[in-house]
Amino acid sequence: MEFPQSQRVEVMVGIAVALVAIGAGTAYYYYISNKKSKGCLDPENFKEFKLVKRTQISHNVAVFRFDLPTPTSVLGLPIGQHMSCRGKDSLGEDVIKPYTPTTLDSDVGYFELVIKMYPQGRMSHHFREMHEGDCLAVKGPKGRFKYQPGQVRAFGMLAGGTGITPMFQVTRAILENPNDKTNIHLIYANVTYEDILLKEELDNMASNFPNRFTVYYVLNQPPEGWDGGVGFISKEMIQVHCPAPATDVQILRCGPPPMNKAMAANLEALGYTPQMQFQF
Repeated sequence: MEFPQSQRVEVMVGIAVALVAIGAGTAYYYYISNKKSKGCLDPENFKEFKLVKRTQISHNVAVFRFDLPTPTSVLGLPIGQHMSCRGKDSLGEDVIKPYTPTTLDSDVGYFELVIKMYPQGRMSHHFREMHEGDCLAVKGPKGRFKYQPGQVRAFGMLAGGTGITPMFQVTRAILENPNDKTNIHLIYANVTYEDILLKEELDNMASNFPNRFTVYYVLNQPPEGWDGGVGFISKEMIQVHCPAPATDVQILRCGPPPMNKAMAANLEALGYTPQMQFQF
């Protein structure tokens, strides 16, 4: 069927208007999507977030939950990276220390920090004095670790004390992604049984993903009847509980400086190249 010239013009104008509308709609959709997923962190400036819940889980460990601006906001912290937190020490002087949340960007509207408060810790003093309704100044993200699902076949993880938090975050991200088949082998060292952070959560992940995630606890002062590791993480423990050196294997480590130094020596002696290691 052939249209008169005037009708053909109207049809062409109508198609052009429709295409513009579709293009605008698509652009708006991507704009809104990107806006929604934009993180709340600022790498250059500190931003304040309100403490809405503080849960004491031991005499010196608490979980601090901070609200984000809206219920659908995300923190915007890449997996395995950290942020700088600013507070006041016992003398009223500013102190800044890095922390890794245990939450992911799938936990919308809030983020959580598991904090161990040491008697002489300068930032520990700030957290010890924090009450619900107070604000914490945060800047980030920071860190050299950049994780992509499936980048390695397996991770070995060597954690000590509060060094468990980046390991926990990475583990959660892997196990909660149905398309990520990476295996994880964690060795987690502490002084006493009471010092083990996130034990219930780690045990639940090991139970729910028995073929993907294993955790081996090591205590320097174990209780009676303890069936885990004793002392410090040794070369033999790494050999038994971590994947052997390979190009598709990486060992992550995070703990106090003496532990990090000792683990670097152990890993080198076992044949793990620098490319097979990462220290948070």
